Amino acid sequence: MPSVSTVLVVGGGTSGNAITVLLRRAGIEIDLVETEPGWNIRGSGITLQGNALRVLREIGVWDQVLEHGFPFNTLGLTAPDGTVLHIADEFPAGGADLPATLGMQRPALQRILTDAVRASGARVRLGCTVKSLTQDDTGVEVTFDDGATGRYDLVVAADGRRSATRAMIGITDRPESLGMGIWRAPAPRPAGVERSDLTYGGPCYIAGYTPTGDNSIYALLVERQRDRDSLEHLDLAAEMRRLTDGYGGHWAQIRESINDPSQVNYTVTDRMLVEGPWHRGRVVLVGDAAHCCPPTLAQGAAMALEDALVLAELLNTRDTFDEALLTEYHARRVPRVRLVVDGSVQLCRWLLDGVADADVPGLMARTMTALGERP
Repeated sequence: MPSVSTVLVVGGGTSGNAITVLLRRAGIEIDLVETEPGWNIRGSGITLQGNALRVLREIGVWDQVLEHGFPFNTLGLTAPDGTVLHIADEFPAGGADLPATLGMQRPALQRILTDAVRASGARVRLGCTVKSLTQDDTGVEVTFDDGATGRYDLVVAADGRRSATRAMIGITDRPESLGMGIWRAPAPRPAGVERSDLTYGGPCYIAGYTPTGDNSIYALLVERQRDRDSLEHLDLAAEMRRLTDGYGGHWAQIRESINDPSQVNYTVTDRMLVEGPWHRGRVVLVGDAAHCCPPTLAQGAAMALEDALVLAELLNTRDTFDEALLTEYHARRVPRVRLVVDGSVQLCRWLLDGVADADVPGLMARTMTALGERP
């Protein structure tokens, strides 16, 4: 019998949707609230490595993910002119029966997960979030911003790196900028693109692309962070095209497809790992609310999914809810998350500092080998 009967999930992103489905499987009553009326069905592309795919399979959506994604098992390293310098076999961190990596359109993944939440029987309220909460020994009283109230055995804060719930319970950790900016845009898949290719150097720190389906890719460029005010009056598509001018190979075709500014996304890199417990009483953090890092290892979604899996496993299999349960969740997650956060930040800093002899392949290989163990 599960250790809790009623749970509020705050946030309908990757971790919030995942834990909702996993807890509903054990018969726990779930309310999920998401501040975005459109449930965050947006974005360009996402790279999911084997340990993320393993969790998606356990959630029960692997077949849909495979149908809408593009699996591959190698990573290409190219020169700025497009010359392929090296093709590396990627480590199958989810096991030999799953691809090492799968690219897909981020909106497609979100639709798959939100459909699974709906099918689970969870109660979903969009355009709504928590206004305040009060805890006692047996539960959490919650007031929502639409005036409604509720009482729950547990609140799961899955409301992202700027988590308001985290602040409400007195955890003061905040994301810190690392000084890198990332451009992303979807594009048609050029013939011959069968894997992620990355170029270190040229006009940007990194230029890369990942297939996200039979007919699509997403392209990314990593440069030094800009002041957002400097982007306000730019044509983002024209600026991203300009940054690709120094790259050859498939970039010639990709460049021609970057025409719609509304499809270009610019974000900055942050780093956060909540030090100390990830809970206060009966409110617990998952995903980006507890940790975030640069996408240099492509492990952000994987870590969020693993959080959901481990916390759901403990809640679904323990007869009683107590402090030890949430302490065990934290103890199981911190070593893996710290490995990813530290490694991602190290890669970022090597690039910013121009370290020519940085052991990028070695760091990546060591990290993925460690992540091959189950969380």
